[in-house]
Amino acid sequence: MNADVIKIIISTIFVFIVYPLVRFIINKLIDNVAKFNLYNENRAKMIQKIFNTLIIFVIVTILISIWGVDTKNLLFTLSSVFAVIGVALFAQWSILSNVTAGIVIFFSLQLRIGDKIKIHDKDFPIEATLKDIKAFYVYLETDEGEKITYPNNMILQKGISICEPEKN
Repeated sequence: MNADVIKIIISTIFVFIVYPLVRFIINKLIDNVAKFNLYNENRAKMIQKIFNTLIIFVIVTILISIWGVDTKNLLFTLSSVFAVIGVALFAQWSILSNVTAGIVIFFSLQLRIGDKIKIHDKDFPIEATLKDIKAFYVYLETDEGEKITYPNNMILQKGISICEPEKN
């Protein structure tokens, strides 16, 4: 066997050994943040799925680099794919911004399931109980029983007051 082939095989094996370790560490960090802030377990799982997808993207990129794929053809293919994805994401910008806002809400806002919140919107003020936080929206319920889905990106744009936790 050629020495270069052995290096490629060893590097590939190393990547496949490191991948589960990195995934475990990141998932553990997200779990610790969720436990420290008393977040719902489903909320942590959603963030873990997003980060696991990003890790896989990085791993594939590293493997392509290790295997020595012809960069000229690869760059042409990737630029074409990213152009199509870019147009699709621009058309669906709100979806991408809602997922990003969901991650920001998870790590920075102290919102918990059961909190009674007030959204300070001049046109449509809302006072409701936070029932769930999803990847794209938060699920609210007013005292009158009205069920509201509110986009995550709007949660970051509007002022919010946490009134009191719901009493069970």
